[in-house]
Amino acid sequence: MKISQITFTRFVAAMAIVISHFNKDLFLYKISFISDIFLRANVGVSYFFILSGFIMIVAYHRKKKISYRDFYRNRVARIYPLYVVGLLLYLVIRCSDFSFYKAFLYLSGAQSWIPGKALILNFPGWSISVEFLFYLLFPLLYNYLYSKGNKSIWIIAILIWIGTQVFSNLYINSPSYKGPHTESHEFIHYFPLWHINEFLIGNLAGLFFVKNRKEKNYDLAVIVLFVGVMLSLVFIPLNFHNGLMAVLFVPVIYFISCNTGFLTKIFSLKPLEFLGEISYAIYIIHIPLLYILRSVLWDYFQVSQSDTVFWIYILVLIAVSAIFYRFIEKPMRDYIKKLSFLKR
Repeated sequence: MKISQITFTRFVAAMAIVISHFNKDLFLYKISFISDIFLRANVGVSYFFILSGFIMIVAYHRKKKISYRDFYRNRVARIYPLYVVGLLLYLVIRCSDFSFYKAFLYLSGAQSWIPGKALILNFPGWSISVEFLFYLLFPLLYNYLYSKGNKSIWIIAILIWIGTQVFSNLYINSPSYKGPHTESHEFIHYFPLWHINEFLIGNLAGLFFVKNRKEKNYDLAVIVLFVGVMLSLVFIPLNFHNGLMAVLFVPVIYFISCNTGFLTKIFSLKPLEFLGEISYAIYIIHIPLLYILRSVLWDYFQVSQSDTVFWIYILVLIAVSAIFYRFIEKPMRDYIKKLSFLKR
């Protein structure tokens, strides 16, 4: 089952993260309300985690059992080639950061398990490290719980979600938390176990969707929820990074997926759907490409003004991501899926 209109939302989340990582001298940060939103826009990663759990169920819900080999092969084919490309791009401009130990952690997806190492090399890769855990667990969850209609997972997932929110917010307000750029910050924000709740909640949302899908015009609900997300980022002083926004993201995903209104007609336009398709490339290369582009613009054109760099950067980022999607991500995905030794 393909839900075309939800694909574009991945692009929106990816661009929110891109802007949150850009120079804070950008014009968007000079508008108080908008600045407050983008300073916390890395919550888009939480949206990705929840959506990932949702899409997994939608993609596999008709199967009685998932083949572990096929599933892991498909996941590696989908995510790993550009994950490596992101690292190579990073090393073009930051080769002094390289060490075999860091490369091992990054390429094995182990970096997020070690506080102080989560952001090594191409730092958006921390979230892919977390996704590796989700992929490891999903066939087990599906084969032994979801496919058998086991209701206990609902209680377990909700309890894990509640426990994670309570613990993470208490920890951030405790003496153990030392603030940004510390191991304690990496532990509470990037450690994979604190993000399991997002994937599980996404799975539950997917199960509810495939069994209770009711298509109708939900344009108003989607707009209200989107405004609710913006207001929450500005006015609620809590830690959103570990899944708290699931209370809004889940209904957003559900209503967009069921919507038959004007927004769905817009989101399903092929150019917008394509932007959603290249969102993974945008996310995984946006930091190394930013470093490279800033260096080129300054060294060769003496361009350093943030607003000018930003617009050039966005255009180049989208163009390069489209090229990588077309000539690296898709061909490598198809190639890996066809490897005979992975089909035995």
